[in-house]
Amino acid sequence: MSLEPESSIAEAKPPNERETRRRSQRAIFDARQKLTSTTGTRTSYDYELLREYATSRISSALAMPALLIILGAFASFWVPLYVAISWTGLVIGANFGVVLVCRRFVRIEQKKFVASNWTTSFVAAETIYGISWATLALFNLASGGPELQVVVFSMMLIGVAANALTSRTFPIATLMSTLPATLTVSINLVVTGSTLSIALAAIAVGAQFFFLYLSRQTQNIELASFALQSEKDALILDLEEARQTSDQARNEAEQANIAKSRFLATMSHELRTPLNAIIGFSEVLKSELLGTHSIPQYKEYAGDIHSSGQHLLNLINELLDLSRIEAGKYDLNEEIVSLPNIADDCLRMMQIRAKSKGLELLEEIEEDLPKIWGDERSIRQVILNLLTNAIKFTPQGGQITLTIAQSADGGQLVSVKDNGPGIPEDEIATVLSSFGQGSLAQKTAEQGAGLGLPIVQKIMDLHQGRFDLFSKLRFGTEAIATFPRARVMGALAPVVENPEKLKIY
Repeated sequence: MSLEPESSIAEAKPPNERETRRRSQRAIFDARQKLTSTTGTRTSYDYELLREYATSRISSALAMPALLIILGAFASFWVPLYVAISWTGLVIGANFGVVLVCRRFVRIEQKKFVASNWTTSFVAAETIYGISWATLALFNLASGGPELQVVVFSMMLIGVAANALTSRTFPIATLMSTLPATLTVSINLVVTGSTLSIALAAIAVGAQFFFLYLSRQTQNIELASFALQSEKDALILDLEEARQTSDQARNEAEQANIAKSRFLATMSHELRTPLNAIIGFSEVLKSELLGTHSIPQYKEYAGDIHSSGQHLLNLINELLDLSRIEAGKYDLNEEIVSLPNIADDCLRMMQIRAKSKGLELLEEIEEDLPKIWGDERSIRQVILNLLTNAIKFTPQGGQITLTIAQSADGGQLVSVKDNGPGIPEDEIATVLSSFGQGSLAQKTAEQGAGLGLPIVQKIMDLHQGRFDLFSKLRFGTEAIATFPRARVMGALAPVVENPEKLKIY
């Protein structure tokens, strides 16, 4: 069952405003439908009810004449044959007229449906059909006796039941097709005056009310079914609209992310070229290669320019790496590497920086670790980023431990543990996001863009590994990068040759 179409809403409206406007339009639409509906619900429900009624009448187009022929043959035992044949032909003809009207109805399009016009047509056809059934009372003119009264009552009761069943979704049709026969037969029975006749008349009236009540209840059930179906269709439409909105938002977010990554990659590349010249010339000025400065402060200024340029270059390199990873253009140059050797190199590089802050760098490397398959540059960047972060956040006199060991699942891990101030648990997700910095980092740490840990996490993802960050306030932080077992290069089995089978000619 299709719903009435609703007006499209401008995409520029906010979601809440669109939802409010859609609900208002739906409320107005429902109110308008109730005002124009004959059942007080919706015009579409009127159409469905009448279509259900028409389909039922058409499906009984052969069964009803067959029933009438049987009743006519049954009546011929008490009335003349021509009377039974005339009554049967009259009722069959009236039934055929009802079926013709129903067939015309099912051929029309729903958009051309006018409830009042078709209701009038059906009521008129059913009234003629009911009057044809009412001619049962004329059987008493052709013959008499209490037996014929019981026969007429039985035929009327069967007709009322059959018509109520085929017009169950249209109570007014049930009324008009059954009431004439019930009235005429009941009046005829009451006029007779016998106790049996009066009892049969009471039963006929009671049956009339019962079948009308049954038809009304059936119509209510059908209306409830239509309402549920309409609600389900509305939910499906809302779900489809929400899915389309979600897909559109996701596509826009993906396009914006790609554009951002392209912008960062382009700008990072363009900025590095002039920055290299700045760093180079500031190095020359700082080292006084072209002669001693006449003003000593110039050397200090050149050193500030050089350190600021180095910091900016590191930031640009991090932006470039992150943008390449997010754009899917960060290719790993994989080879056989030794994790302990890379860790030793990184530790030597960071010793001077750690000593300048009064920190103690410790190393715990498990012996006889096999080599792994990975990108040496990326792995070196992972270890350097973890050590740099630990040095940043560890206060003077603190301790940092670099551990290289075998993981529980057979892989290898890099652990950097410090006894710094730690990270609040609710800020760990922020720290791992791009450009994310914790509240403590913003107050105490050195300058940074919050890209170190996100780059580590993405590099480990490219190696099919895992990155975990554990921290507790006032107890320190531990960062663990784990390489999977599949990347560990196990020792090859020795080649055993059978000298008896090895022959040289």
